[in-house]
Amino acid sequence: MKVEILGIGCAKCHKLFELTNEVARKNGIDAEIVKVEDIKVFAGYGVFMTPALVVDGEVKVAGKMPKESEILNWIKG
Repeated sequence: MKVEILGIGCAKCHKLFELTNEVARKNGIDAEIVKVEDIKVFAGYGVFMTPALVVDGEVKVAGKMPKESEILNWIKG
């Protein structure tokens, strides 16, 4: 599974990246979690507000910080 955190480096973007990694680690989920800062990639997903979380090419949330439970539901497959 590939999880992408889209963001240009704001505090919420960093927090979402850290939280997603923590959720995956705590729940034994094997996922490739990457931070993407390329605005062209954002546009390709139709994301114009960050932070955003993308799982296997599907945008799960954009423009707000999701709850830990939401992240877990999206990445546990």
